Amino acid sequence: MGQGARMTVIYPSPIFGPIHSRRLGISLGINLMPSDGKICTFNCIYCECGFNEDFRPKRRRPTRQEVAEALEKKLKEMHAEGVHPDVLTFAGNGEPTGHPDFGEIMDDTIRLRDKYCPNAKVSVLSNSTLTDRPKVHEALMKVDNNILKLDTVDPEYINNVDRPTYPSYDVKKIIEGIHSFNGHAIIQTMFMHGTFTKKEKDGTETVIDVSNTDEKFVKPWLDAVKYIAPEEVMVYTIDRETPDHDLKKATKEELDAIRDRVIAMGIECTASY
Repeated sequence: MGQGARMTVIYPSPIFGPIHSRRLGISLGINLMPSDGKICTFNCIYCECGFNEDFRPKRRRPTRQEVAEALEKKLKEMHAEGVHPDVLTFAGNGEPTGHPDFGEIMDDTIRLRDKYCPNAKVSVLSNSTLTDRPKVHEALMKVDNNILKLDTVDPEYINNVDRPTYPSYDVKKIIEGIHSFNGHAIIQTMFMHGTFTKKEKDGTETVIDVSNTDEKFVKPWLDAVKYIAPEEVMVYTIDRETPDHDLKKATKEELDAIRDRVIAMGIECTASY
């Protein structure tokens, strides 16, 4: 296990739940990653699925057909029991839009949703890294809740906390990518406190403050939110186990204050504690 590793969650694949989501209600999860590990374009220090290097999968991703068959089977079971999900949520052990058949799987999911639970919303929890791919962009335009991560606009913070797994990551391009949905996007942002011990290439360790609730981070983030003009913003803090043990929740008062500033710009915003 990696530094400071704690209990983490690796979700079943391709379907898990239903679970109760703080933000989405009764959610049936769709996990397009392998069932034994994590594949993600971020390596967030707060991810409930742990650090990428600790959970490298040996199994393959589920195929388009496997996802559709498993989803239909579960929806039939739930329908027979008189239980209907509020939302079908693409989430799980990594970045869902990274699946090579993401667009086609989305079409299958919408078809099955319309057949078995037409009142359910389709949501995607994405870290926004692949929105510049035309097929991914097209698929995300079809979903009800296009939930895209933007934890901050500070490159150094992103490199220390979200830790993109490829060197070409550029937060300015990410902001433009979210803006390109013309309002059909929900921004999701993690606010927190605490420290993270970063291991440098020379073997030394640096303790980094990862708090992002002060004006240095909030004001530029608000400016980006205003520019993107999303349909909604979700601010939240740590709720589940994290792989690093020195992270702490943002306070209710801090989240409420940030939420109120978003609302003051005329954008709907919720805060989850």
